Amino acid sequence: MFNTMTASWGGMGILWYKPVAFIFVRESRYTFEFIENNPYFTLSFLDHNHKNILNYCGKYSGRDKNKIKETGLKPLTTKHGNVYFEQASLVIECKKNYHHTIQQQNILNPEVLKAVYSNNDYHRMYIGEIVDCLTKEK
Repeated sequence: MFNTMTASWGGMGILWYKPVAFIFVRESRYTFEFIENNPYFTLSFLDHNHKNILNYCGKYSGRDKNKIKETGLKPLTTKHGNVYFEQASLVIECKKNYHHTIQQQNILNPEVLKAVYSNNDYHRMYIGEIVDCLTKEK
């Protein structure tokens, strides 16, 4: 089983001498339980031609809707057995190395606390070593 969500918080870089991607997922999101229970996560980047898919996956929860059926996403499997989507122009596969939940006392800007975490639903940050990168040939 798998889930997908639209996310915009994250980045890439080098950490502990390894190429990494880092993402942020709220504990209230359906995707959270999948990331928690798997050693890998994938990032599927869809271009502007698939904006309707991104909007749908950002608006609805996989708890309530079958996002794959509703959007026409075509799941494929990586060599490590993880799901990505045929529509993606770029796929980054990561092995989790670290996670940490954002904590109120560590937020130094009170405006962020008020604007983003007024409901106390804090993100968990996951750092994953990039183990594969797939690109769609044009």
